[in-house]
Formats: sequence, C-alpha cells, structure tokens
Amino acid sequence: MKLSFLKIISFFLIIFTIVVFFIALNVDKRYSTENIIGKKIDSFKIKLLSNDKIFENKDLSNDKYHLINVWASWCLPCKKEHPILMKLSKKDNLNLIGINFKDQKKNANNFLKDLGNPYNIILSDTDGTSSISFGVFGVPETIIINEKQIVIKKFIGPLSTNDYKNILNVINEN
Repeated sequence: MKLSFLKIISFFLIIFTIVVFFIALNVDKRYSTENIIGKKIDSFKIKLLSNDKIFENKDLSNDKYHLINVWASWCLPCKKEHPILMKLSKKDNLNLIGINFKDQKKNANNFLKDLGNPYNIILSDTDGTSSISFGVFGVPETIIINEKQIVIKKFIGPLSTNDYKNILNVINEN
C-alpha cells in the first residue's frame, strides 16, 4: 500500500512537471512595446542634463506635440539620425525632448556641441531606468506624444527620411 501511494504521487508529480514545461514553451517571452501606442505615458521624473533639477510629465506643455528621443553620444545610429532631429527642431508645433541614455554628461555635451542641439529640453537617464517608462529598450528610440500625453507613434532605431515625413504628417494633422 505504501509503495503504490508513492508511485501515484510520483506519477502525478511527473505529469505536473511535463504540463508546466509545455505551457512555458508556448508563452511568448519577447519584450514588445507595441502596446504603448494609444496609451497615456506613465508619470515620470527625470533629471535635466544641465543640472540636477527634476523634469516631470506635468511640466510638458499642453499645446504642442512632443517628440521624445532617447540617444547617447556613444551610439553611432544616433549620429546618423541627428540631422533629421535638427530639421524637426525647426517645426513650431513640435517640442523635442532628448533623453541622454547611459552616458556621461561631458560626452553628451560634446556630442551636442559638435553636431548641434535640436532639443528644447535635455534629460539625463544615467542608469537607463527612467527610459523604461517610455517602453525603451535601446537607443535610438523615438516616441511622439500629443498634447494629452498619449503616445501616437513610436520609432525603434534611427529616424529615416520616411520617418521624418511620417512625423510631419502626424503633427500637421491638426
């Protein structure tokens, strides 16, 4: 009797392990940020690059679109997209916010000094944790939010000429 009870317990334990294993194989573990489009951005507090003052989402103006660009001085694709950001900085109904990602302040300032500063506001995310609230998992990444702080577009990788046209279409719809 004791031996058969142990066999039954062992049998169910093996079945349970196999079921859990097969369920885990079918779960999609890829990180995706597609679900942030159409949703309001999370509240955030990030230090300015120029000083230790804190910038929050409540500090965003309510009358413009905001392009939030996550970049770093060590990022070659960031240098590639920089001329597009410079062109976008000339648009009146678009506010450019740069989030310097896992970078040193000196290197970030040299990058902007050499290539030009397209940003209205420059934030510093030295450890990469603040960028998570924007669904960022690498650089460069760009999101566009409207005046209600709802994400309307996201770009992963360097902005291209086609992305530039898409951004102009989005901000000129109103």
